[in-house]
Amino acid sequence: MTCSDYPPRHVAIIMDGNGRWAEQRGLPRPQGHIAGADNLDRVISVFIQKGIAYLTLYVFSTENWDRPRPEVEGIIGLIALIIDREVEFMQRSGIRLLILGNLGRVPSALQEKIRSAIELTRNNKAITLCIAFDYGSRAEIIAAAQSMAQQGRQDIDEHSFSQHLATAGIPDPDLIIRTGGEMRLSNFLLWQSAYSELYFTPVLWPDFGEEHIDQALDDYRQRQRRFGSV
Repeated sequence: MTCSDYPPRHVAIIMDGNGRWAEQRGLPRPQGHIAGADNLDRVISVFIQKGIAYLTLYVFSTENWDRPRPEVEGIIGLIALIIDREVEFMQRSGIRLLILGNLGRVPSALQEKIRSAIELTRNNKAITLCIAFDYGSRAEIIAAAQSMAQQGRQDIDEHSFSQHLATAGIPDPDLIIRTGGEMRLSNFLLWQSAYSELYFTPVLWPDFGEEHIDQALDDYRQRQRRFGSV
């Protein structure tokens, strides 16, 4: 299958490089996270214009809790501010919000903000924005297996297993982009990325803009997806 004939329906992004962006400018690392948050509207708007139906952003992994406590607390506080700031933008832009991961470790007030935003935007149609927060793919897979075992399910196949993942009802990503120069998936959508096209760019997330999105999509269009066939 030539990708130029089938544009990506679902793009996922590992948003890497906020801390390094700040360090390169002699700024404290939290300033990088603020700059990265400020880039969200721009990037989401571009993907809406490109007709992408699903956009998944890797915001905070299960491993990120091991970072220095002040940095983690700063990120959590920033997420609360982003939710407050972005609700109007999401409604105006037709964005449906979903969360992949675990909200149990964040303050109850933030949990309520997020749930309210999900409910408010649930009928929006322009794009589905999936935020992977406190997300780890291995934990997700284990939880799915435990759920099926507890149910005594015997009809285990790829489809039934997928329905127990956090992404149930969401198509697998056609294209996964990682900013910041690293070339690994970092425990992100391991099951779902079995046949995803991967694109790595050295551009740090706060600098990632429309021209870089176009480069990633152009690269995708030049590929052929065989899904194991010839």
